[in-house]
Amino acid sequence: MPSLAGTPATVQKSGMTFPQNLPERSWEQIGANLRELANSSAWWLADWLLYGEATYGWRRYKEAIERTGLDYQTLRNYAWVARRFEHHRRRDALSFAHHAEVTRLAPPEQDYWLRKAEQLKWSRNELRRAVRAALAAQSDETQALPDTDRQQAPRPAEQEPAAQITVELSARQLEHCSKAAAAHGLPLDKWVARVLETFETPMT
Repeated sequence: MPSLAGTPATVQKSGMTFPQNLPERSWEQIGANLRELANSSAWWLADWLLYGEATYGWRRYKEAIERTGLDYQTLRNYAWVARRFEHHRRRDALSFAHHAEVTRLAPPEQDYWLRKAEQLKWSRNELRRAVRAALAAQSDETQALPDTDRQQAPRPAEQEPAAQITVELSARQLEHCSKAAAAHGLPLDKWVARVLETFETPMT
């Protein structure tokens, strides 16, 4: 775990002072440690809050606000992100903010985009732009449908009841499908439904 212990800087609650002739490498390492501590603190606060929620119930936010000095919305956002990512799905190489960018996606799409961000060393803003571009492309495809196709699509009230099916996939197959769904800006289940529609044939 990153720490400032043993660094040549003097750390106080109200600031940090540095010795003269501090080696550049030491200065860089201090910055990296500060970044990691700041990122970890968001996860720590979120997990602390979730524990309080599970253990002490409704009092959690009142106590958390008093103990941390953070506002209700900030704490709620932290907890919301943490709920969406179990510990084994969190990526140490990415920031809390990276994870927050994909919280509204389905878990397979979250994993796909975070893995891509880690491989390509994207910043939070680069990840945001990539996800938004994929969603915008999907929206453009929908809007580009001919009017006749739109008219033929049943209205929500006229749609047949949905049926639920279970499909077993290998890890490799799941990853392949998740990538395809993410490329179209769709949750995995909606992408599968769209693919199945392409095989639909009239009853004879």
